[in-house]
Amino acid sequence: MRIIYSVTEMQNILHSIKSNPENTIGFVPTMGALHEGHLTLLRRSRNENKFTVLSIFVNPTQFNNSNDFMKYPKTWENDLHMAQDIGVDFVFSPSYEDIYPDSYRFKILESDFSKVLCGAHRPGHFEGMLTIVMKLFNIVRPTRSYFGEKDFQQLQLVKEMVDAFFLETEIVPVKTVREPDGLAMSSRNIRLSPDDRKRAPQIFQILNQAPNRDTAFDLLKEHGFDIEYLEEHRERRFVAVRMGQEPNIIRLIDNVKI
Repeated sequence: MRIIYSVTEMQNILHSIKSNPENTIGFVPTMGALHEGHLTLLRRSRNENKFTVLSIFVNPTQFNNSNDFMKYPKTWENDLHMAQDIGVDFVFSPSYEDIYPDSYRFKILESDFSKVLCGAHRPGHFEGMLTIVMKLFNIVRPTRSYFGEKDFQQLQLVKEMVDAFFLETEIVPVKTVREPDGLAMSSRNIRLSPDDRKRAPQIFQILNQAPNRDTAFDLLKEHGFDIEYLEEHRERRFVAVRMGQEPNIIRLIDNVKI
């Protein structure tokens, strides 16, 4: 496994690899703090491609809350061990200056689906997310890139961006990976207090079992969840809740088919 910090070096290596048309490249973009959900994406990539690239970059442009950015878990050494164990070929971890030589003057904007759900509550989030994904796709130029359905809005926006700009990358959706108690795996789960961690699985249980949106809303309220949104779009039910107390409020999202 090679760790690459330079955009130019990453491009040169992958250009050499792609000189052989039989070589395929699978790509999993992350912000680190790897968990079983990420490993599921990486295993899928390993099974379907000749080479797998993992990116680790905590992207500041997609955080609308500077405190959330500062508190985002950073587990670099553990991430590298997990990546090596899974068989990742390249870990790409660029600096802000290397990935944003324009100081974020240029960005990707989407005017429809990015304005609801998380987009309505996190101004600038999806601009930052789509911009960094576009940059990473242009650097790596993967054959396939893997995204989890837990972040379904993100998955759909990335897929539609790829289609809109005729990028030669297949977006592969992967089902949400859950803890044994049903909680969707997230890097933020490690910040939950013991009591909140015990309560958190109720989010999925209610979301999945309630017969309609209004019942789900009432049940979440009854169980003491601070609901940011609970909406239904594209034949799915989406929720975002906040848990914990200032200054350690953790935002969790989930979605299920309806």
